[in-house]
Amino acid sequence: TVSRLHEVEAANGIRFRRRPFNARAIMQEMNNVPFATKPIKLAYMWRDIERRASRYDLPLKVPAPYPLKNFDLASRVAVLGETEGWCPNYVRASYRRWFVEGKEVGAEPNLSESLSEIGQDPNRVIAAANAEAIGRAYDANTHEARRLNIFGSPTFVVRGELFWGDD
Repeated sequence: TVSRLHEVEAANGIRFRRRPFNARAIMQEMNNVPFATKPIKLAYMWRDIERRASRYDLPLKVPAPYPLKNFDLASRVAVLGETEGWCPNYVRASYRRWFVEGKEVGAEPNLSESLSEIGQDPNRVIAAANAEAIGRAYDANTHEARRLNIFGSPTFVVRGELFWGDD
């Protein structure tokens, strides 16, 4: 889904508003930790991702690192990217390294390589992403996700109606 959003925007003349949030916290609050202790469901998830990637002719190497150890940093970088206008490029670059090269999102070398690829200075971005203001924005996005009854990512809200994943 992440790899195709820019194509959907261009083809339909729409713009997605990205609000990176703490999906892990919300899923834990809902007792909705989907794969960590469920090997059969985890195997299905990887196979489902393979099918969807094949359908859209996207390169893929699974299983990818999961669960993510640096989830919050990756998300805070995305929050900063949304405020500065480079979030979609960062997420695409980072997910490509995650799902094609097996490099964990939010960790090195994925983080610095992805930021450098899109013309951002990794040292500046990481410092800024750890700033209190970005933390407040991340928390506000997470609060808004709770208010909207979002339970996972990606979720799209259109006129109050939720669409999750590849819906």
